[in-house]
Amino acid sequence: MLHPDRAAADRPILHLSSNRHAGRGIRVDNGELLKELRIGRDQREDHDQGPGRWPWIVGAVVVLLVLLGGAGWMLFGHRAVAVQTATAIAPSSGSAAGSVLQATGYVTARRQATVSAQITGTLTAVLIEEGDHVKQGQVLARLDDSGYKANLEAALAQAESIHALVAQYQTQLAQGEHDAARQQALAAKGLVTAQSAEQARTQVNTLRAQLGAQQKQAKSADAQAAVARVNFDYTVVRAPFSGVVTTKDAQVGEIISPLSAGGGFTRTGVGTIVDMDSLEVDVDVNEAYIGRVQPGMPAEAVLDAYPDWKIPAHVVAIVPTADRGKATIKVRVALEKKDARVVPDMGARVSFLEERQSATAPPPQGVLVPATAIVQRTGRNVVFVVDGDQARQRTVDPAAQAYGELRLLPAAVNPGDSVVISPPADLHDGSAVQIKKP
Repeated sequence: MLHPDRAAADRPILHLSSNRHAGRGIRVDNGELLKELRIGRDQREDHDQGPGRWPWIVGAVVVLLVLLGGAGWMLFGHRAVAVQTATAIAPSSGSAAGSVLQATGYVTARRQATVSAQITGTLTAVLIEEGDHVKQGQVLARLDDSGYKANLEAALAQAESIHALVAQYQTQLAQGEHDAARQQALAAKGLVTAQSAEQARTQVNTLRAQLGAQQKQAKSADAQAAVARVNFDYTVVRAPFSGVVTTKDAQVGEIISPLSAGGGFTRTGVGTIVDMDSLEVDVDVNEAYIGRVQPGMPAEAVLDAYPDWKIPAHVVAIVPTADRGKATIKVRVALEKKDARVVPDMGARVSFLEERQSATAPPPQGVLVPATAIVQRTGRNVVFVVDGDQARQRTVDPAAQAYGELRLLPAAVNPGDSVVISPPADLHDGSAVQIKKP
């Protein structure tokens, strides 16, 4: 008989016949021994209910965690990060080496005018279209002149009538002077009385006074005729200077007035003329760097529309006022070469130079990006380039020389790429982005 130990307390006890009995001649039934080796149903179920449940519980927890992680990734992994971007630009030929500062601005015209009439009237002809080149004094439009023409004719007729009276008084005065002279001669001979001679002289003085008054009336009539003629001339709108028509603001049949007397039904101008020879660039320079700019210093302008065209320029003046909101100061930059491609309100980038550079000097390789676009990620300098609606991380090696607020990236970024300014900490490669408007 085998006695069970403590570790096998729950196991079934097997009863085996002793070999000693077998040696004495006792018959052993093998079938009975096999029955004794079988495990009962209740003992087998208790054994299965032990460690068999734990793998299923662990598996269920893992699946639940995977599902929760996938849901979180779907909710937060696709959320677009709001960013601001700037365009990578190619450096200027020869200017970057001597550039002390770069700034952006717009082309403006120092001489432009919205042409209007000096009187109120109805347009009968508009002779301009956008893009037309006009000369100084050229007729741009005509107003209805019927009323002003009638006033002019009346004023001229009145002036002619008064001038005729002046001529009449002049004739009478001449005759009176002759009569007075004869009366004076006859009185000296005693042929007429002295009173007759005095009356003749009085008549001459009277005629002379009437002539003077009539001459003043004639001068007044001439002035009124001149006013009527000026008003009549105002019905013709002429170009004040030579330039290009940029806008056409009125059509035939509309009322035009120098004042907006009729609200939205009255036009205050026929069109706008710009003197293209007066174009220059106005740039906003950060007040922290305005000390680097001096009047007369050389510069170079590059239009956003023509990034490969470098225009020689120079500083005209530094406007002595600051923009409190933007912390910038306006600088006027004159373009030394004029071209039909330059039009008002074009975007431009100006490089302020230490000295005039050679136009044949090759530009540095790479692109210029704002210094704030370069950030550290895992100990490396990187920029994020917007590709569609995603941000792509690119490792860069900025050049040591700075160009104002810009840095030169010799590789990894191409001209025209949109780079993220001041990338947030949660921005990574492949993040969905949404571009914020400045």
